[in-house]
Order: sequence, then structure tokens, then C-alpha cells
Amino acid sequence: MMVLKWVIRSYLYGLFFFQKIFQKGAFGDDKAAYLQEPYKPEANFIKDGLFKHHVKQFHESSCSVATIASVVNVFLEKSGSLNGAPVTQRDLLEKVKTAHWKERMSDNGHKGRRGLPLFMLGRVVESSLKAYDISFQFVETVQATKDLKELKIIKQILYDRLEQFETKGDCLIISHFDQGSFLPELHIPHISPVGGFDLKSKKVTLLDVDPSQVYPYQVGFDTYYKGLSYNYNPFFRMLGYAEGGYIFIQI
Repeated sequence: MMVLKWVIRSYLYGLFFFQKIFQKGAFGDDKAAYLQEPYKPEANFIKDGLFKHHVKQFHESSCSVATIASVVNVFLEKSGSLNGAPVTQRDLLEKVKTAHWKERMSDNGHKGRRGLPLFMLGRVVESSLKAYDISFQFVETVQATKDLKELKIIKQILYDRLEQFETKGDCLIISHFDQGSFLPELHIPHISPVGGFDLKSKKVTLLDVDPSQVYPYQVGFDTYYKGLSYNYNPFFRMLGYAEGGYIFIQI
């Protein structure tokens, strides 16, 4: 396992420095734009709640925990069930047993596996909502693709859902994406909630749970989809990480 980790890191850093030297990807036109102005609440309870309950992950593989903690607290507040202190990341890991979530967040992982691949994330999201008696219509896991036969339909549905999130505030989108597609970082799987969609510029706001990302940031819709549909290297695919995608929660 240690040899595999060394090989993966060598590959990731090699790609990182290549793109940095030649100003490709997030070092070029696809770079995210940070939103440094304080967020001003709108008449969208879900969106406002995501900014209010945003937390950072407690270690490099726990982006799913920070993301779901914020989502659970938004829904609990909306239903009037947030009694006292918000649900913490530790609370979640103690209460939700799906997919050996707590073990996968440990230093050694579950059978050496850390983090949550896309479809495992979908199962954990649904289990977390049920664990806190949160009412919802459905949870859908959508894998992004570059396949031309499916891409157009998947992108259109995603676009419509981003508009729905922004204008109606009756749904929520959790992104499972390649962080290096948006930021000058390593190309690794990452999870964070969508925090907004600008209807004029068609830019998506990400509330990144990475502690190194102090501010939310925006990327264009096509860049956002590129990050969701990024083809991970064979080493990550061996660990269950193919393309990313998103989890859609209809309330």
C-alpha cells in the first residue's frame, strides 16, 4: 500500500508541475475566482443556511463529513429541529454507520480505503438525512460523463437543477469533483456543496470545505462540469474513484 501511495503522489505532483509550467487547467483559463466580499443573506433559506453552517474538514480525507454536517444543519434549522448546538462532524460519524464511514475517516481507513467514492457518498447522504429524521422527497446520485451520447442530457438536467437551487431554494447539490480542475491544487477527488448559481454569468459557487480555501469561489458552468466529469488516473480508479458527479437532494 505504501508503494502505491508513493506512485500516486509522484504522478499527481508530476501533473501539477507540468500544468504550472505550461499554464494549463487551473493555472490557466479555468482558474476559479474567489469571492472575498462577505455573503449577504438572500430570501433563499437553503442557500443562506449553507453559508451560515459551513464548516471545514478536520483532515485530508474528511470532506464528506464537513459537507454533510453543513447540509444536515441547514435542513434541521429549516424544519425547526435544530435544538441547541449544531450537529458536529463527530456526531455524524458516531451516528451514521453506512459504508464504514467513521472507519474510512480514520488515519488507516477501512481496509486501507479512505474517503468516499461518488455512489458511496450518495448512500451516506441518504442515511444521514434519515438518521436525523429529515424529510425529503428523494436523493439522486448522478455520475458525470464525457460520453457524447449522454453528456448533453446530463449537463442540461444539472443546469436546470442549479437554476432550481438558486431560484426556488427547494433542493441542494453536493459536488463530487476534481479539485485540481478548479484550483492550482493536486488532481484529487473532493466533495463540497454548491453555494450558488449566477443566472447571468452562468457561474457556479463552491463552498469548499478544504481549510486551505478561506473564501468561496466561482467557476463557469462548463468548467464546473469538467471538474465533475474528470477522469481520474488508474490508481484512483483501483480505489473506486472513476468520474465524479453530484448528489441531488429534493426536499
